[in-house]
Amino acid sequence: MSASKKTAKTALTVTAAALLPLLAVSPAHADGKDKQPKPPSGMSSVGGRLLSLPGTQVRLGPGAPVLPKELSARSWIVADAESGQVLAAHNAHWKLAPASTLKMLFADTLLPKFPRTQNYTVKPEDLAGVGAGSSLVGIKEKQTYSVHDLWLGVFLRSGNDAVHVLTAMNNGKEQTVRDMQARADELQALDTVVKSPDGYDEPHQVSSAYDLTLIARSGMQNPDFREYAATPRAAFPGELKPGKKRETFEIQNTNRLLTGDLGVPAYQGIAGVKNGNTTHAGATFTGVAERNGRVLLVTVMNPSSKEQHAVYKETARLLDWGFAAAGKVTPVGELVPPRSVRTTPAADSGTDGGSTPAPGENAPAGTDQAAVAQEKSGGAGIALAVAGGMLVLIAGAVFLVNRRWPQAATGRTAPPVDESVNP
Repeated sequence: MSASKKTAKTALTVTAAALLPLLAVSPAHADGKDKQPKPPSGMSSVGGRLLSLPGTQVRLGPGAPVLPKELSARSWIVADAESGQVLAAHNAHWKLAPASTLKMLFADTLLPKFPRTQNYTVKPEDLAGVGAGSSLVGIKEKQTYSVHDLWLGVFLRSGNDAVHVLTAMNNGKEQTVRDMQARADELQALDTVVKSPDGYDEPHQVSSAYDLTLIARSGMQNPDFREYAATPRAAFPGELKPGKKRETFEIQNTNRLLTGDLGVPAYQGIAGVKNGNTTHAGATFTGVAERNGRVLLVTVMNPSSKEQHAVYKETARLLDWGFAAAGKVTPVGELVPPRSVRTTPAADSGTDGGSTPAPGENAPAGTDQAAVAQEKSGGAGIALAVAGGMLVLIAGAVFLVNRRWPQAATGRTAPPVDESVNP
């Protein structure tokens, strides 16, 4: 080989070696040609040993459909809200930025503190510090709003201004962050670190698909939480001007699986819960849906697909899969109850609670998980009746959500009242 050819070959080798680190951290896409950032090799085992493992965990039984091919999220989970069984998961305990899905924890923590009829006049300082680019419902200083109005702003418009006002009512950000962290610990949502009540990107603020699902399950036991989460649209107070009647304007829920909007069809049986999107977190979403008496919870975090509104479409695919697979898969874990709830151990739940490794947990031998044509639900319209902002159909589903825990222990203790970003 000539010297010039050797030099050229050496140059190519050096160039390729230099490019390898860049390729390793390049953005991931749904086509699988690029790699996602890797999850930790060992994660929390809350809910079962399999949930601590990186990658997809699913144990298919006879007749069970394989998972949808079009899944690109860094983390996701499918769980039965009644039994708490986790039907399938992917990096369930990976600690990631939660964006506005953290508002579910905010609501679960603060909803019991203030009567919905209580009125509050907004002070200028209440709106200080709302992050640039935040989603807003349109709250004005020196205007009076009911607590009911403020929660509509939180749930429907993901309004950081509404969060800031409720936070001020709760004695400020530091107190609210402490309350939220204590609530997360009580729920055993131990991946969650709270730094901002509204979910706006802050260093070290994280949660996980597992934790967000726990939080949603807890929240859905509160009738006010259920109502707000399932309200597609509502009238919101405008600015009161002297000598004039206060006008209202319509706000619409940013959960597109609930409302059906911008090319995303409403999902049949959807009943909430919360979406989020920030630069750091990407798109996140937790949804609850009911079909034929079964209630499923799905959380999807940070899809890498370039498919428009991928977080909703991947959620819908996982819901479809979950309804089709229920009863045909061996659970890979469970949603644990709050620390204060005493439960009776199940005789044989079929879950791997961390005791027995399951060989081939990702699929039975000979199953091609990538080759599946999922039957879609159609999702043409919302199958929940909402009258006067009140959820009707989900009332039955909520009984199922509560039924996992002994009746004597289902009551939750409201946090003590301190007397002293974007969708």
